[in-house]
Amino acid sequence: MTAISLVQGDITQQRVDAIVNAANSSLLGGGGVDGAIHRRGGPEILAACRALRASHYGKGLGVGQAVATPAGRLDARWVIHTVGPVWSATEDRSAQLASCYRESLRVADELGAVSVAFPAVSTGVYGWPLDDGGRIALETVRDSRTAVADVRFVLFDETAYAAFARRQQE
Repeated sequence: MTAISLVQGDITQQRVDAIVNAANSSLLGGGGVDGAIHRRGGPEILAACRALRASHYGKGLGVGQAVATPAGRLDARWVIHTVGPVWSATEDRSAQLASCYRESLRVADELGAVSVAFPAVSTGVYGWPLDDGGRIALETVRDSRTAVADVRFVLFDETAYAAFARRQQE
């Protein structure tokens, strides 16, 4: 049974086996959660991402996929990078967003991770509505078969935390 909790705060401060990064397809850092993880984790994460780009992911990581690197200076063993979809009012991309959570848990299982911290994937600059993003995140984790015992959603601000808390009570 996976315990699911919500925390308001900075994902880079979490002490867990794996921190999930809402990455862009280049894997080379960016803004928001991605930039924060790369800054706090240090150059080891970027070096590992460059190595991935040079080997298996020459064209970048696809939307809904996940891959792990060492966590550098973070209080975690690994960073699991996943690329969320950009929200669209005209195309349902919910399956891609759900895949981010499912694939991240699959990678966590492969690594033997027991605790994982997730951000609210795609709800920042990618524009996914928080309420719906929370619904998809929580439903997907609840429905996933995983050995991860502790899933923590780390929400950056009060608005995101409130949206996920509403959805968690459903």
